[in-house]
Order: sequence, then structure tokens, then C-alpha cells
Amino acid sequence: MEERLQSLKDYLFTEETWIQLGLTFFKVILILLLTAIAVKFGKHIIQKVFAVRQRSPLGYSERRQNTLLKLLQNVLTYVIYFSAIIAILTTFGIKVAGLLAGAGIVGLAVGFGAQSLVKDVITGFFIVFEDQFAVGDQVQIGTANGIVQEIGLRTTKVKSYTGELHIIPNGSILVVINYSIYNSLALIDISIAPENDIPSMEKNIEEFLEGLPNRYEELVKTPSYLGVQSFDASEIVVRFTAETLPTKQNSIARKIRRDLIEFFELKGIKIS
Repeated sequence: MEERLQSLKDYLFTEETWIQLGLTFFKVILILLLTAIAVKFGKHIIQKVFAVRQRSPLGYSERRQNTLLKLLQNVLTYVIYFSAIIAILTTFGIKVAGLLAGAGIVGLAVGFGAQSLVKDVITGFFIVFEDQFAVGDQVQIGTANGIVQEIGLRTTKVKSYTGELHIIPNGSILVVINYSIYNSLALIDISIAPENDIPSMEKNIEEFLEGLPNRYEELVKTPSYLGVQSFDASEIVVRFTAETLPTKQNSIARKIRRDLIEFFELKGIKIS
């Protein structure tokens, strides 16, 4: 026992040992530094490539480009980090080949436990390549409703309008409502007093509606006046519709409602 302790002391307190430890520490720091530079530089190169593609006359979809950009940056990060771990293990004298072979055996043992991870990754690829939704889309996934921030290999991140970030495993995504694919429809109901002259109002309103697309670029075409939606002794509700660009229906509805109220007041039409 004493001989072993003495041999350990002799090993630890030799100049050669400390030089070796210093070189190993220096190599690890260098690997970590190069890893950080490689990740940052790689992401920058990918971003530049996609920026060139977006300026191309071929007309690539911007929303799909943003999705692929985030995905490729994530894949690059994983690959570089994995390579850095292998390099650090090699620096410490660990035989990586044997370690990977052992990991293969262990992988078989825990394979059933990793089924959810595999499911997440496969589902993530289907989401991207089937273009189910993209970065920047307004979606509803389960109880999460908001803007897609990132589609990764394993998870999808959705930011709600009140600031919460929902991190959803791709394998758990069963039903998606995507509000950003097709044009939206805004419904505007205005309550007016029953004593108003409805036929006269309808004649004036068409000219007013025709001028709205020039004021709001979110409008796809001229809004429509549908007529009386409901009425009772105290009010008459008239309805308008407006086709807008995807997800712009709420903001346009507020603007058109404001403009209609101002127009009615200008024409002497009483608001209920």
C-alpha cells in the first residue's frame, strides 16, 4: 500500500506530469474556443447562403427559407458539439472507437427508452419537408397559440402573444391549425339606430368601401357590404367583410370599424 502511494506521489509531483496536464488543459481550451468560432462562423455562412437564395429570381418561399435556415443551423451546432466532445475525449487519452462500440451495445439496451426521441426527430423532418408550418407562421398546436419561433430536430418553439414560449416535442404534435397559409376574412359588425335611412346609407357606402384598398395594403380586395345582419327595436346591425393577407384580419377589422364610424358620423348616420 505504501509503495503504491509513493509511486502515485512520484507521478504527481514530477515536472513531466505537470507539463502533460498543462498541455492537455491548453488543448481542451483550444478545442472549446475553436468550437465556439466554428459554430458562430458556420451559422453566419448558412445565413449568407440563404440571403443570396432569397434574392434569387427563382422565387423561393421566404417562410420555408427561414425554417430551413433555423434547422440547418441547429444540425450544424449538434455536429460541431459532438465533434468537440470526441476531440476532448481523445485529448484525455480515451479510446473513442472502443467507447463508441460500447455505446452501441448500451444503445441497444436503452433503445426502447429512446423511442420518444426518435419519434420527435422523425416527426420534425416530416414537419419541415411537408411544409406543415414554418418559422413566422401563426399556428395553434394543442393549447399553444402564437408565432412559430423555431423548428428543431426534436422540439418546436411557439411564442404566444402574451410572451410565453411553448416548447413542444415534435412527436406530440398531432393536429396543427395554421393561420398563415391562406388569406383571412375580417368580419365587421356596426350597430346603427333604427331610424336611419338604410337604402340611402347603402348607396353611399359602396363608394367608401372601394377606396379602402388604396389605404390599407393588407386588404386583398375591396371589402363587401353584406347587409342587415340582425335588428330589434333599439338597433340595426349591418355587416361588412374584408379579405386580408394571412393573420391580418383583426388589425384590419379594427381599422375599418373606426373608418366606418367616422364615415357614418360624417353622413349623419346615427350609431347605436
